[in-house]
Formats: sequence, structure tokens, C-alpha cells
Amino acid sequence: MKIEFVDKRLEPVYSKVLNKTRLSKEDGISLFETFDLTGVGMIADMVRREKNSNKAYYIYNQHLNYTNICKNRCLFCAYAKDKEEDGAYSFSMPDVERNLMDRIDEPVNELHIVGGLNVALGFDYYTDLLKTVKKIRPKAHIKAFTCVEIDYLSKLENLSIAETIDKLKQAGLDMMPGGGAEVLSKRVHKKLFNKKIDRDRWLEIVEKVHKAGIKTNATMLYGHIETIEERVDHLIALREVQDRTDGFSAFIPLAFHSENTRLSELPPTTAVDDLKNIAVARLMLDNFDHIKAYWVMIGEKLAQVALSYGADDLDGTIIEEKITHTAGAKSAKGLTKAQMENMILEAGFLPIQRDSFYNEI
Repeated sequence: MKIEFVDKRLEPVYSKVLNKTRLSKEDGISLFETFDLTGVGMIADMVRREKNSNKAYYIYNQHLNYTNICKNRCLFCAYAKDKEEDGAYSFSMPDVERNLMDRIDEPVNELHIVGGLNVALGFDYYTDLLKTVKKIRPKAHIKAFTCVEIDYLSKLENLSIAETIDKLKQAGLDMMPGGGAEVLSKRVHKKLFNKKIDRDRWLEIVEKVHKAGIKTNATMLYGHIETIEERVDHLIALREVQDRTDGFSAFIPLAFHSENTRLSELPPTTAVDDLKNIAVARLMLDNFDHIKAYWVMIGEKLAQVALSYGADDLDGTIIEEKITHTAGAKSAKGLTKAQMENMILEAGFLPIQRDSFYNEI
């Protein structure tokens, strides 16, 4: 297919993609710098269709944020509270049961479970949480805990990462989400989330998690103080781990929302940047099968467009997301199966309901 590019810098990138040659850091920077969004999108769409044809995936999932009390208090987070603050909470096991039973008649097949680092919760709380969820939803997959939480749990019990994962697997853990990496940059880590694990520790843990037999997602939080070079370095670091482990299931670019954070002066991301992050990820992450357009963060309408810019997955029904909405997200707090499928059909794609491991339902 011949493409006429407005920005001629895209021609050698296109040639590499056609020849199945891996893109370099310099290529990634060019893709982020160019104003030829349509050109980048056309290359990404070509790769997306080669990998996933006309399919667009979604899952019927429910979010469970078990506590918002967190000792890290990252500057970009609107969700975390100190235990004395108004609105601070931690779910007891009866609370967890009520949350799940409220939607027990719905065909939920994934529970997405993350929370803050609450020093009042011991290791047993986490295994009890998994066991409680598995008891009520025995057929659903549990996707729980970021690498940040895994690091915290391993230190609570003085366990290795492999031992920690083994105990969690025995309690019901099936998969892990990809949060906590933010941007894999020591500069950004120092400025925005210096109490959280750093780049090296996150990469070390995720690799050990993969080797322990747990698949994870991967994310990147963009649109705050990171540079283009730091974005590309982040993608390359993920690509290198994937070369070694093949443990990442999907990549999700996360658009930063600044409302109610200590970075509230920062403007929201633009549609151009949102689409470019998806398209560049599809091109740089040649060893990832799936790129998500996370509609909670970029909105339903732009997520539809993103399906033509490299994304092949809209995540899911997401009942009920709290973390991004606390930071000012204007998207719905959950969508029905019919709404998900209509979004995909109207964008010109074939909706495919999946489970956590991309098996079609």
C-alpha cells in the first residue's frame, strides 16, 4: 500500500514497518514529534489490522478499589487519602461481598482489583480478599495488584517476589494489571512519586512476576512533566522485557487527569496526543499483541477513533471505576455490553467479547 506522507520523516519509518524491521529510539521520537497524525495513524492501523484484522475486543469487568488510604501520596494522584481524612476508607470482607453481590446477576468475567498501600492491612487481608472474590465469582478471572503492591506485600512478609506470587496464586490471583510504572524515568520518579518503587525495581518485579507464571498488562501515564524521549525510553524498556518473558498481555496508554491533584495547573491531554500515544505504542511495541484505548481516560468518542489508530481493545464495561473519576474524568462510570458493542460497530469494527486472556466468549 502506497501512502503519501505530509511529513517525509515518516517514509523511512513506514519502510521499516513494511520490512518488519524494529523501530529505533530515533524513530519513536520522530513519530511523537511529527504533526502528520494521519500518516502515523495509517501506519499504526496497518499493523493493527495485520495483528488483529477487523476485531475490537472488550470484556465484561468490574473494578474493586479496596482502599484509598495510601502512604505514598504521589503528586499526580487524586484518589489517595491519609487515614484521618474525610472520605478515607478500607473495605472489610463483608464490604467486598456486598460490592460483588450487588452485581451478581450480571455476567462479570473479570474482577480488576487495585488499591492504596494501607499500612493497617496485613498480608492476610490480601489473601482473604482474593479468596472472598473467588468464592463469590468462582468462574471470573481475578486481575489484581500492581507491581507496587507486590513489592509492598513481599516486604510485609519478608518473602521473595516468587514466593509472594505463589501465595497470591494459591488464594486466587490469575493475572495482574499494568499500573504503577507511570513513566519509567528516574527524573520523573524523583519529582512526582519518589516514595513509590522506581524504574529499576518495577522492571525487576514485572519480569519476576512473568517468570512466576503470571501475565500482566503494561501502562504508561503521559501528559504531565515527561518528555518525548522519556516516553520512547519507557516503550523500549517494556519491549525489552517482552522479548525476554512474553509476559505482557496488552499495553494501555493512560492519559493524565490533573483535577484534584497537586498538579492541577497542568492542562488536560489533547485528542492529538491521545491518538498519537496509541499509534506510536502500536508501532514501537512490535512484540505486544494488543493495544488498549482506555475509554475511561480519553472518553468514549475518542476511543472509537482510536480503533483506527492502532488500538484493538476498548477494555471493558468497567463497573465502577473510581481512581480516574476522582481526578476529573468525564466519561461514564460504567457501560453496558450493548453500549460497548455499539461503540465498536459504529467505528466499523467487529466486537469480540473476551476473557482476561483474550479467549473469545
